[in-house]
Amino acid sequence: MIQRVTVPVLFPPPVYSHASVVEAGTRLAFLAGSVPLDAAGKLVGEGDPVRQAEQVLANLTEQLRAVGSGLEHVLSTDVYVVSAETAALSAVWDVVEASGLSTGPHSSTLLGVSCLGYPGQLVEITATAVVPESGRP
Repeated sequence: MIQRVTVPVLFPPPVYSHASVVEAGTRLAFLAGSVPLDAAGKLVGEGDPVRQAEQVLANLTEQLRAVGSGLEHVLSTDVYVVSAETAALSAVWDVVEASGLSTGPHSSTLLGVSCLGYPGQLVEITATAVVPESGRP
């Protein structure tokens, strides 16, 4: 269902693919940015990008479950981290890699940004995923 492509003439990416291809007619889910808020709307992990990344991934998992998909069906993500330091980006990426998202591996972009939508928010992830036939209502 999903063809993951790592381009041989390009530098090999660490645990993600350069592209993902899906046959026409496949049901796709385009997920809004997953944020580090709990069910009550409280920020989780203030000042801690790793803890926020864990909450973001937990929330992303719930978003995927709600549409009949899962982390293993994610085609592409954009991972936003409020930092200009590559160490902070790497720490968040370690959480992403450990989550199961890199199982595919999916295509991803990791970005350092100056701010995100909620006060104190340090991490956000957007995703596109396949909804497998078994996940359809």
